[in-house]
Order: sequence, then structure tokens, then C-alpha cells
Amino acid sequence: MNTQEKVRARTRRHRRVRKSVVGTAERPRLAVYRSNRHIYAQLIDDTAGRTLASASSLVDGNGGTGPKERARAVGAALAAKAQQAGVKAVTFDRGGFKYHGRVAAVADGAREAGLEF
Repeated sequence: MNTQEKVRARTRRHRRVRKSVVGTAERPRLAVYRSNRHIYAQLIDDTAGRTLASASSLVDGNGGTGPKERARAVGAALAAKAQQAGVKAVTFDRGGFKYHGRVAAVADGAREAGLEF
């Protein structure tokens, strides 16, 4: 499977996930994107069409030596920013990625820091 096919397959899975996952002001969508080198997470209010908070391993991922530790730090940083924005509960959008490894580490870090899924 070449790169274009992988991207198309992930996009198809993401569309399928997004049919049921919708973020509101009270319960925004925690969207995760995983590139080869970094991981990004955002809290999105789909009704208003705006991002409430964001975190990435570029800025917030200095909390560990390995990729999973950095992903966990990104989740914790996003949870801290969410609490400043007054958000306590979120819906998780895995973005078409499998829920394991770095994607699961973001969710675990956010849960440990106080976000409710």
C-alpha cells in the first residue's frame, strides 16, 4: 500500500468517525492528528466552527523522551488549556487513526489531567 492509498484510507475512516462525533460548546471534540514526527490535538466547537484550545508536540511535548511520553504530555497540556477555557468534558475524535500508541497516549494524558471523556 503506497502513501496516497494510506492517506485516502485514513481520510475515509475519519469521515466515517465524524458522522457520529460532533463537538458542542459544552462538550467540544478533541481531535487528534498524528504525523510521522509530531502529534497535534485540538478542542473544536463544531456548532460555532472554532477551535477552543490546541496543543502539539512542537510546543507542549517536552514532557518525555519517547514519542508516547511526548504524546501524553500533549494530552496533559491540552487538558490544562481546556480547564482554563472552562471545558470539563469532551468527545474524542481519533481522526481515522487506530486507538493505540500515541493516539491513546494523548487520551490517557488528557484523562489524567482531569478531562472527562
